[in-house]
This record gives sequence, C-alpha cells and structure tokens, in this order.
Amino acid sequence: MADPAPVRDHNFQHALNYEDLRDWLAEADRLGELREVKGASWEQEIGLACTLMKYDENSPALLFDDIPGVRPGFRVLANFFGGTRKNMTLGFPTHLSKVGLSEAWATAYSHDTQALIPPVDVEDGPIFENILLGDDVDIEQFPAPIWHDGDGGRYIGTGSYNVTRDPDTDWLNMGTYRIMVKDARTVSFNTGFGKHGRMHFDKYTERGEKTPVVMVIGGDPLAFIMGGYEVPSDISEFDVLGGLRGRPVELVRGKVTGLPFPANAEIVLEGYVDPDVEVPEGPFGDWCGSYTESGRMRPKCDVVAVYHRNDPIILGFPPQHLPDEYSRFRAITRSTLLKRAVERTGVPDVKQVWCHEVGGSHMLTGISITQRYPGHATQAAQIASQCQSGAYAGKWVIVVDDDVDVVDLEELIWAALMRCDPVKDIDFIKYGWTSFADPRIEPEDRASGNITNSRMIIDACRPFHWRDDFNKSTKPDDALLDMAREKFGYLLE
Repeated sequence: MADPAPVRDHNFQHALNYEDLRDWLAEADRLGELREVKGASWEQEIGLACTLMKYDENSPALLFDDIPGVRPGFRVLANFFGGTRKNMTLGFPTHLSKVGLSEAWATAYSHDTQALIPPVDVEDGPIFENILLGDDVDIEQFPAPIWHDGDGGRYIGTGSYNVTRDPDTDWLNMGTYRIMVKDARTVSFNTGFGKHGRMHFDKYTERGEKTPVVMVIGGDPLAFIMGGYEVPSDISEFDVLGGLRGRPVELVRGKVTGLPFPANAEIVLEGYVDPDVEVPEGPFGDWCGSYTESGRMRPKCDVVAVYHRNDPIILGFPPQHLPDEYSRFRAITRSTLLKRAVERTGVPDVKQVWCHEVGGSHMLTGISITQRYPGHATQAAQIASQCQSGAYAGKWVIVVDDDVDVVDLEELIWAALMRCDPVKDIDFIKYGWTSFADPRIEPEDRASGNITNSRMIIDACRPFHWRDDFNKSTKPDDALLDMAREKFGYLLE
C-alpha cells in the first residue's frame, strides 16, 4: 500500500508533551495504550509477557507492579515503542505512518542537531528522594528481570544509558549498553569496539585509572533513544536532547564522581569501572535474535552510590527474536537519517531507504534510486554500507530502481530475484565494522578480538545500458492503484 504523503506536505509541529517517564506514562494511558500487570515474577513472567508483545506491533506498553518478593511500588515498564505511542514518544501526530514518522524524525533531528541547547545544572530533583551510599548500596532490591529463558542472569539495564566523560576534552557521552547484575554492589560494563563509551574507557585505562560512570536505569524514553543514536563525536546527546525539547535538560551531579544525570530520572547507579578486574557476562538474548556466548569476560563496575525516586520504575527494552520492538524503533529512527547521509555525499536522486526490521535495522538495507549514469547503483549502495550511519553491523545492501517500494520486504526481494544476476551484480566488502552480537563471527576471530564481518552489495536495478529495453513490470502505477482503491476498496473491508 502506498504510504501517505511525505511529511513536508503535513501541517504540524514537532512537540514533546512529556518531561519524564511519569509524564510519558500519562500520555500513553491517554492514548489507551498502557496496561498494568500485577503479580508477574521477575524470574520469568515479566520476560514471557514481553515476548508475547513482540508478535503485534500495536501491542500495549506494560507496567508491571506488585512484583513478588520486591518492595511494593518498585515497578518495571516495557514495550514502550509500539502502537501510536511511538509517534507520541518522538513528538509527532499519531496519524503518521512509520515511513512518515521516519521522515519527520529525521527532519526534527537534523534541525535540532544544528540548534543544540546545552543542559543546565540544578541542585536537587526527584532522583534524590532516596540516596544510598557505601554499605547501603543494594542493586538487588530492584526488580531487574531475567528477560529470556536462556539469559545468564538479571539485566537491570536494557532500556538504560550510561554517562561517561572524555578525560581529555570533558565531552559528555550518553551510550546504551546492557547492564548485568552480578551482586548487590557490582554490575558488568559492556561496550563494543568503536562506541564512544568504549573510547572513554580506553582513555582512562591508558592513564591507569578507573572509569567513572553513571547508569541511568529509568529515564524518559526519548533520552534512552538519544543514548543509542549515532551522534557525532564531541557532541553530547544531552545537547541534542535539549534541542529536540526546545529547552535545556536539567541535570544534577553524582555525590561521588560528580558526573551529571537528569534530575527527574527514576534510578541511577554511580560507580567506577575497573579495567583490571573482569566478570563473566551473558549469555543474553541480544538484538540479532540469538544468545551471546556464555561467560564472556567484561570489566567490572563497582557501584558506590544508588539514587532513586519513590516508587521507582525500571525502563526495560529487551531484544526479542526479530522483528521486534527494538528493530521497529531503530528502523524508524535510522532509515531516513541514512538516506540523508547518503545524499550528503553527493549521490543524486535517492528516493527511499529502509533499514529492515527483520535484520535488526542494521543487517538488511534497501535503497531505491532514479538511475542517472552507469555505476550510480554501485555508488549509492557502497556509500550506504560504509557511511557512519550505515556501517555498524551491516550485511546486505540491496539497491533497486525507483519503481520498487523498499519498505515492502516482498517487493525488495522480488527485485533482487528478478533484476539481479548473482555473478554479475553482487559485490563483497571484507572487514566491516560490526557487533559482538553477530552470531556469524568465527569463534577464533571472536577470541582474538577480530570483530569484523563482510558485506554483500546487491545491484537489483535494471542494467543501466539496457534499462529501457528491460521487461516492464506488471505492477500498476500509484495512480491506477489509487483508482482501484477508490472504486473497489470496499471489497477488502
């Protein structure tokens, strides 16, 4: 089905109607998309409920309360990015389709990264309603779930983000890295090569120092989204978040490290990462739809302070088998930004890009172009596979003509089957930047730290030199489809 008109044809403004997670809950409830679940166990049942939600992208957000064995009022929120609340979360009208929402988000993000608003320090906030220091620190009081049956333990950080500071430049980074509970005062520190949090950790390690970190376990969903974004180096996500909101983010300072975090956060862990001490991490059901290996060693983080609001809420964002909530959210927030990244390099007439959910929004990218010259398709696909917005964990890039809707997975695969000759039209790139989560990394490469993969570039465009003589597609054009819908749409009701 054809997507609604491009976002530029709609008359609306970007508007975020929530300041923190509790405001967000009120908005989700207003939309009729919030369900309260009482009595589900953190050991298994919270994870089971979340697994079920992944089969319907319009399933409600779930707020788990009265969790057995946990202090009354300590809660977990999961499945936040679905239904029409995904539009609300990003600050747009609920009528926009996922493609329209992707375009709207890219427009707002591109504007607001140019209109950065730095955060402001405040003395106090709801996060300081409860302060636990030293021997009073107890991470295990929170209902961190075992999200999947095969997980190696409890993960308090799936919808969380870490805040670290570059020791050379004072640049603040927000990064989304999962957090496994090891005991009442210890968690894992898990970052991939090339990630900004890892770069900060490496700098402190080179100095022979521990890395100070704060981990925001319950923040508002937009802050979490920004923590997982490909924001350029030396720009703080807090500044971008301020630009998106149109006002500065209010930050308080940790009592031990002095690192900042939002004054209205739900739960914050503060500590130091020891580069000389590692703890087993995993297995964990990761975003590729498979488990990470068991017992992988990761640096230990000693938690020296815990801050939380009264009746705190963990924001959960557990990956599931694909496609899932994670991949749907990333497809919307990445696709149009990748399109614009390709266009900024000078590639002309890029019609559409979609980072497909079945590939976790990373491993399968479709790009359509209006061919202008020989080699145009190869140029577009190669750049899409290697620019900063598209390089991480990519695998397949399929470039097609502009008569193919790349958002429609069946159309995309049809074009690859009918317009690509495998010997002539497929190229490969070796040693690409990828993720530890990729299950296809060879065991010996994983053991040696060679975390790279290869990329397949599929030219599924009609060959340029005889494109006008290529067999015409039987697919009707948009005008005919609109005519059919207008006259006979009632037959599908």
